Amino acid sequence: MTHHEDDRLVPCLAQASTPGYLASPLPAVDDSEGARVPEGLPRIVDAHVHVFPERLFRAIWKWFDTWGWPIRYKILAPAVIDYLRSRGVDHTVLLHYAHKPGIARGLNRFVAELVSEHSSSSGVATVFPGEPDTEAILREAFAMGLKGVKLHCHVQCMAPDDPALEAVYRTAVAHDQPVVIHAGREPKSPGYRCDPHLLCSADRVKAVLDAYPDLRLCIPHLGADEFEAYARLLESRDNLWLDTTMALAGYFPDQVPWDLVRLRPERVMYGTDFPNIPFAWDRELRRLADAGLSAPALAQVLGGAATAFFRL
Repeated sequence: MTHHEDDRLVPCLAQASTPGYLASPLPAVDDSEGARVPEGLPRIVDAHVHVFPERLFRAIWKWFDTWGWPIRYKILAPAVIDYLRSRGVDHTVLLHYAHKPGIARGLNRFVAELVSEHSSSSGVATVFPGEPDTEAILREAFAMGLKGVKLHCHVQCMAPDDPALEAVYRTAVAHDQPVVIHAGREPKSPGYRCDPHLLCSADRVKAVLDAYPDLRLCIPHLGADEFEAYARLLESRDNLWLDTTMALAGYFPDQVPWDLVRLRPERVMYGTDFPNIPFAWDRELRRLADAGLSAPALAQVLGGAATAFFRL
């Protein structure tokens, strides 16, 4: 979920609000992993998989070693895709993000080339908010076959309703492309240049949903830690999706919000943050398989919701 390319970009921030999930680094989980996805599951789309060029990936891992958690799977693209595919994940959605201006075009080309070589993957574009050629960058990315836009409020130090994002939202709507934006408050870390608790809130996301009713918007991590607020939004807004990334693992201090998953399973997408996770690749799959969801609900969470959101 985060990082910057060199340590100068991530000074420790004096906390302006509560400490957050990552007030100090979290430990690894030494849980067992399966060789394949659990038996009997419907089609699986992992809607939240990260890929970056090698230099940037290694910088991200260094950030996690310092501020986040031990990454269990330090593997590079395209091995990330192959790892999940070989274990029975049917489709992966590849996400990335630009932590500074001027790099989005290169990142988008990198992901577009990956998906051109892997029919079991789809890629999402990125842009740094406020870049003067934001619309052109996104149009070029969509022309290369990328599906949607990924933004990260914690890394890009931007609130979801910041005017700098208006060009992103307008362009996405004009091209019928969705936006995935890490606009939940957690996991907050002192390793960020800004305080996510001051930038991010369900109310700010609500403002975006209301301003752009034709925009398909996804908030990862089930909106942690504002689960009740996102439940209310999910009930009242038909342009909102959530993804489950890390929120079902029982890793963070909050209780797993299963009621939020059951509320509108057609609007909840299975995602993992693979490979940047501290536990087994199939930990959340096994928990979903054992959660007692109805067969139609499980099919929506594991694949149907992502298929609709990304138009796979």
